[in-house]
Amino acid sequence: MGSAASSLQVQCSDGSLALADARASDLIKRRVSQRRQMFSVQAASYSLGALVLLVYSYAGTVSVVIPSTYFLSGLSLTGFFVVLSETGFNDRFEDHYLTIFQMGCNVALQLGFLMAAPEIGYTFLSVLFLIFGFGALRMTSQQAIAVWTLTTLGLAPIFLLTDLPIAMPVSTPAERAAAMLAFVLTIGQCAFVGLYGSSMRKMLYNRSSELKAANRRIEELAELDELTGSFNRRCIMHVLDEEVVRAHRGNTPCSVALIDLDWFKRINDTYGHPTGDEVLRAFAITVFANIRPIDKFGRYGGEEFLLLLPETSGEGAARILYRLRAIIADLDWSAFSPGMQVTISAGVATLKPNETPDIILARADSALYAAKARGRNRIASA
Repeated sequence: MGSAASSLQVQCSDGSLALADARASDLIKRRVSQRRQMFSVQAASYSLGALVLLVYSYAGTVSVVIPSTYFLSGLSLTGFFVVLSETGFNDRFEDHYLTIFQMGCNVALQLGFLMAAPEIGYTFLSVLFLIFGFGALRMTSQQAIAVWTLTTLGLAPIFLLTDLPIAMPVSTPAERAAAMLAFVLTIGQCAFVGLYGSSMRKMLYNRSSELKAANRRIEELAELDELTGSFNRRCIMHVLDEEVVRAHRGNTPCSVALIDLDWFKRINDTYGHPTGDEVLRAFAITVFANIRPIDKFGRYGGEEFLLLLPETSGEGAARILYRLRAIIADLDWSAFSPGMQVTISAGVATLKPNETPDIILARADSALYAAKARGRNRIASA
């Protein structure tokens, strides 16, 4: 037996580890996929930037070396982070995008080309807005402050300590076309960033809604008896406490009833536990169909159930229980098994001044005991 138990524990442990490994693997795959999308966008952005620089090269504003070097540098930088991502290096960090490092490297690249080709410097400065736009989707406030400070420290010497002629040339039609293209592409990419951020917010909202629904479902499952759909013992006892407090505070009547299915053990022994479960389920459904919306019904234990009747006097509670007893007795239980007959006994108690939940429940239990002692299939009041 010891070895069997050990084997079972190992199997359970292996199963849990396998499930954990599968979830971790799925998470890593999802992260890698997200990063690949981001790297694709970066590569496309550098390609569009190089296109603008090619127009300037065609216009004779800059050497063809500038657009070709810019394109290769951008792709090389993106490729470097792709290699880190594909080898799993990023997944060692909480920020698996390595946001600060990516932004720092891309900002440094733009500032380098700003100094190399200041005569078209506005094109590189405009890319900074895109870098911060994409970074803002992933950065924390501390990261944003850090990157903004580093960028400022990079720009300040260029503008304040050098006399580089940072310009936006528009002297020729080709240069004007390049300037227009630069602005159009920058605006388009900014719009894309906004749409991407909007889709992320929508996705997060949907996931939040799904999580709330799942939490509500978990709370319901924690409150309900799995077999009958009624409140479980813990929940119905909590509701009893609340109803007693409410009744005392409002000086309103409140009654409780403990209900027991007569000879239920015989039903299980004679017809089997599956049939017994169906009987319990049918009984609970019948009660739900014949009580008020304000009434509360829960499984107290086994075949015993607790029915709370707020704003109900002793006479009113007795009438409700007598009607339930008759309805249960008149049901065609032979549908479960030929010759089956099911009845209930119940003890009813009405709350007295300053009475606690334990006391009224004890009185209802005593009344139920009396109903059983008198032959069952009857209602007794305490």
